[in-house]
Amino acid sequence: MATSETDDHLLAAEVSAEAGRLLMALQEADDGSDPTGLRDAGDRQAHERILALLAAARPDDAVLSEEGADDLRRLDAERVWIVDPLDGTREFAEPGRSDWAVHIALAVGGQPVVGAVALPALGVVFATRPAPPMPARRPGVPKVVTSRTRRPGESAAVAEALGAELVPLGSAGAKAMAVVRGDVDAYVHAGGMYQWDSAAPVAVAAATGLHVSRIDGSAFVYNGPDPYLPDLLICRPELAGICLAALAGS
Repeated sequence: MATSETDDHLLAAEVSAEAGRLLMALQEADDGSDPTGLRDAGDRQAHERILALLAAARPDDAVLSEEGADDLRRLDAERVWIVDPLDGTREFAEPGRSDWAVHIALAVGGQPVVGAVALPALGVVFATRPAPPMPARRPGVPKVVTSRTRRPGESAAVAEALGAELVPLGSAGAKAMAVVRGDVDAYVHAGGMYQWDSAAPVAVAAATGLHVSRIDGSAFVYNGPDPYLPDLLICRPELAGICLAALAGS
């Protein structure tokens, strides 16, 4: 496990991968009889493992986790790890699905400077260093990734402006990494999201060279008092103007 202060990027990647291995082991041992129990165990055990690893490697840093009590002393901390131990809990408990993730981000002065998103079922980790290369532009009809369970009007507005088709996926991390991988061209979300949902995906996407912003075009600021951070846009940079214009009119 990385311990040097210069290895924050490596630490994020290692912690996300370790949590992912734990989650995969839980899946493999599960008999399918209690999906709720599997989801709860995944959330709890991944959270505990991540906190233990971060405490050992960075004992002076604060942590904001979806699964932990919010210690507001983090507001006075310069360095805050923002983590989602299991993003896409619903998908995690559905056999055969790979669109769930582990998010590990480090915000310094409110900026997401370090991040890692593990997609354990695919055996991959996307991190801020080394950053994934900018994907080549896909041929054919553009694609906009959206929620499996609800279709925000903002996604439809962007898809219409781009002449794109909507592609449903599970977790926020899986959606964002679909843009990073070049499988889709844009990801837009509005109306319900928290800091831990977006911090690591935004960090990785920004390091890749993609456009990242709130849907009004403003920058992300993390470690605010309210963990609610309801919207985001991640897209190819050449599409940002079209996407933002569509969102302004939606």
